[in-house]
Amino acid sequence: MDADKRKRYENIASELTRLAGGRNNILGIAHCATRLRLVLEDNDKADIRAIEDVDLVKGVFVAGDQLQIIFGAGLVNDVCQVLAESLHMDSMSLGDLKTKANKRMNPLQRAVKALSDVFIEIMPGILAAALLTGLSSVLGNIEFVQNNETLYGLSRLINISSGAIFGFLPLCVAYSTVKRFGGRPIMGIVIGCIMLTNSLADAGAAAQGTVEVTTLHILGLPVDLIGFQGGIIVALLIGVVTAKLDIFFEKKVPEVIRLLVSPLLTTLVSSFLLFMIIGPVGRGLANGITAVLVWMTQHLGVIGYAVFSGVQQLIVITGLHHVFGAIESQLLVDTGRNFLNPLMSVAIIAQGGAVLGYLARNMKDAKAKELCIPSFISVLFGITEPALFGVNLRYRYPIIGGCLGGAVGGIIVYFTDLAALGFGTTVVPGIALADPVNNGYVNYIIAHVISLAAGFIFAFLIGIGFDRMKPAEASHPAAGKSQSAPAAEQLKAESSVPAGEAAPEEIRAFTSGAFIGIEKVKDPTFAQKILGDGVAIEPSEGKIYAPADCTVEMVMDTKHAVGLRTKGGSGILIHVGIDTVNLQGKYFQVHVSDGQALKKGDLILEFEKDRIAAEGYDTAACLIFTEPAEGSHVVREAERNVTVGEKIAEITR
Repeated sequence: MDADKRKRYENIASELTRLAGGRNNILGIAHCATRLRLVLEDNDKADIRAIEDVDLVKGVFVAGDQLQIIFGAGLVNDVCQVLAESLHMDSMSLGDLKTKANKRMNPLQRAVKALSDVFIEIMPGILAAALLTGLSSVLGNIEFVQNNETLYGLSRLINISSGAIFGFLPLCVAYSTVKRFGGRPIMGIVIGCIMLTNSLADAGAAAQGTVEVTTLHILGLPVDLIGFQGGIIVALLIGVVTAKLDIFFEKKVPEVIRLLVSPLLTTLVSSFLLFMIIGPVGRGLANGITAVLVWMTQHLGVIGYAVFSGVQQLIVITGLHHVFGAIESQLLVDTGRNFLNPLMSVAIIAQGGAVLGYLARNMKDAKAKELCIPSFISVLFGITEPALFGVNLRYRYPIIGGCLGGAVGGIIVYFTDLAALGFGTTVVPGIALADPVNNGYVNYIIAHVISLAAGFIFAFLIGIGFDRMKPAEASHPAAGKSQSAPAAEQLKAESSVPAGEAAPEEIRAFTSGAFIGIEKVKDPTFAQKILGDGVAIEPSEGKIYAPADCTVEMVMDTKHAVGLRTKGGSGILIHVGIDTVNLQGKYFQVHVSDGQALKKGDLILEFEKDRIAAEGYDTAACLIFTEPAEGSHVVREAERNVTVGEKIAEITR
């Protein structure tokens, strides 16, 4: 590194240290192929916006409790080295940095983050089910639809589709939990199937006593053969256990018999624990929570109502709210009125208000709109899972605002003596169930408007103290920063000059598979072209070849990315998979080294595509034009299936 470069990097390191909150606020340093990653004691002390304007910085965001600063391939290595030296701190491996980040969180934060991670994975399915359920509820209350043969048939199909998704939600949760905690996702599907097999009595029917339950006796203990429909907390617990068992047996079972014996032992032990320990504990928790909440509403007056509606949506997070149906049925039989339904309804709409409160604080964030708008729409039909798991729980402070708003709604329900004449629908469709006595319909609307407003206000105000949770910082690289790097480092692939000054440099397919534009890749840094224009291939094989005659400039220690320099002077980054840096080189084998000259088509690296996918990683292989030769621009070919060596782009002048 020459003196001028070092001086420049030292200035960058000094600025980053100051803007990150000082030396004492930096707990760990590491880097991947393109990003400098810092773990901070307090993220609030970092001036994210100012860091965007630091020399050579191309983007900044916070993810996984790490401050990630985008510099680009090659450059980030030198900056990280100089920063580590200036702080007298060793650069860490990414695995160690992740451990450091996790240690910084308290147990509750780690639990909430893990829970959020589990449900974010299955959010598209939950959202689809929520919207279908809402649509089914509306159609089911329209007489014309019910009397028309075709419309009734479509309504029934919609109802079946939505019910099926929610009916198998424990399976989805088990799958996502096993994946989140490092096990093979298929083992989560297996244990989920066992939870919901029709060889077990349906949980709802068993609760109402309409089906005979078989009881086994194992080691002197009774084991009821009841399914786990609605058992979200059971699915979470057994998912964690299954993941840990899968990891354990994969390590301990000899390789010669591992393929057969490891999954057998994981399934057998997990099933035994499910029926003997985890299932009964989860059911006991459900019954206990339900009994306490109902007792509060019956004996504590307005306080009981407020507490119930305030915490009811926390029960939804666990899936234990499904047991309320039996209680509501009994209330209707005993009293003819169901006071729980409006309490749950105002709790739901308050969470919708919290979603809007979060959205109001993040209106400029496209991702916030993408999450919040459909989530709020589903809330109007009484479905809060998308709002809870996609927004409120994920960003923490909205869930608090929603619960406080629900408590306010519960107070209104108490003083207006609201009740329902049925159960099963809430919020907008639920008005049809409201008891009309004492202006019931008007009071229903008033209670929901107040709850919505309270949820919005509480979430908005509480969010002022949670600026670090803004999705602009949490999940998206910042945009619009000033460009202060040299032309060769900052020039993007979109820049162009008149053609014809030099022969185009062809870029060939570096693996076989589906050729797509970089904007379709599931990584915001690549998709938003922060590092430059590019292309990607969804590989059908586990090999990466040289896309042109070039020289190897960098091979990442984690083996998932290489930096190349073409003969025409353009810098290229080939990055295999999304977030595969976390694998720490597992499943990758590199066949080149720094400084090596390559011919078009030479083998660069091999990777075990199926095993990487089984670990839950996207295997898309990206090629980024990080430093196009001065005065050049990139022309891409049409998207299609390609084989190695086919032309996919060219660099023209």
